[in-house]
Amino acid sequence: MTTATLESRKNRTALLALAAAAGMLGLGYAAVPLYQLFCQVTGFGGTTQRATESEAAIAERLGQAAGGQEISIRFDGTVAPGLGWSFRPEQVTDMVTIGQRDMAIYLAKNNSNRPITGTATFNVEPEQAGAYFNKVQCFCFTEQTLQPGQEVRMPVLYFVDPKALDDPNMEGVEQITLSYTFHEAKD
Repeated sequence: MTTATLESRKNRTALLALAAAAGMLGLGYAAVPLYQLFCQVTGFGGTTQRATESEAAIAERLGQAAGGQEISIRFDGTVAPGLGWSFRPEQVTDMVTIGQRDMAIYLAKNNSNRPITGTATFNVEPEQAGAYFNKVQCFCFTEQTLQPGQEVRMPVLYFVDPKALDDPNMEGVEQITLSYTFHEAKD
């Protein structure tokens, strides 16, 4: 083997190793947004779905055709340590008709002496229900700023997709829990 051929092979190997390292670095940065997208599309890990008003209207018609079956929804609200807020559902449980839009109200109060902007993370249990729990409007879609002592009512407009009735993984599910945790928003 000639010196030129050997040098060419070393350069090609070095370029391939560099390309592989750059690709792994790129995948490392893309992993979080790709995972979030995957969870939003599939409901994996209890991630809820977002729906439009027209999708809610279609689900309502499908729910009526399914015979008006009901399911219990449990609401949970917590705050991250150090937030300075109190946060809880106005009503802890509700019976809803599958496919019908319903509204839950959460109450939040800034107990501190400074304005605080919070952002909510959320999930649904059992995990398999995440693919069927649809939020039409939610305070969790945007950051919320509360002034010192301010108390607000935060609505969530949601429905349970009637397709849940056809999923064998949803058999025996009698209650879905919607949980929110408020964290202080990062600047």
